[in-house]
Amino acid sequence: MATRTRLSPDQRREQLLAHGARLFATQSYDDVHIERVAEIAEVSRGLLYHYFPNKRAFFAALLERAATHLAESTAPDPAHSAREQLYTGIESYLDHCRANRLGMRTIHRGAASADPDIQAIIERSTRLHEQRILAALEPDEPHPLLTITVSSWIPLLRAATFSWLDTPGTPAASRDEVRDLCVGALIGALSALPDAARPARLAELVDPVG
Repeated sequence: MATRTRLSPDQRREQLLAHGARLFATQSYDDVHIERVAEIAEVSRGLLYHYFPNKRAFFAALLERAATHLAESTAPDPAHSAREQLYTGIESYLDHCRANRLGMRTIHRGAASADPDIQAIIERSTRLHEQRILAALEPDEPHPLLTITVSSWIPLLRAATFSWLDTPGTPAASRDEVRDLCVGALIGALSALPDAARPARLAELVDPVG
């Protein structure tokens, strides 16, 4: 008879979230019953509710976990050029969304998206990525118009990603094509800024050799 391994509270919490992440990756928010997580983990429902009092609390914890993983996977390397950082960051974002298609749709469009706790997590994640892009483009204090441009481009990236995931027909756009589309949109927007607002490293995006 196998002996069940006793987990610490942190390990148990992570185990439950890992099972939940797999469920939300394949089912919509409304279709997921977190009691199923307890069944998969072979723990009581009471133990599950000890960690997460309800479904929204569970999903908020799951989203916080996903935001942390996304932040880690898209962490920029200051040694790379602005263009390399942008390309790598977008690729990591597209890969993350593709691997968690239903979960990402639930976050931004589903029943949970109106929850204040969910909105706060999304806002913090969005601001983090906005600050990273600004730091890669402009080592000094960014011009207000530059900040507006970057903050306006992030929803475009998100919308393009969802459109790409929602239309997997033939011919389907490749990840690299969507990446190039988003890079081009940002370069175009930055190039349209007045000289005083253009970022110092714009030339690295337009001409990677120079």
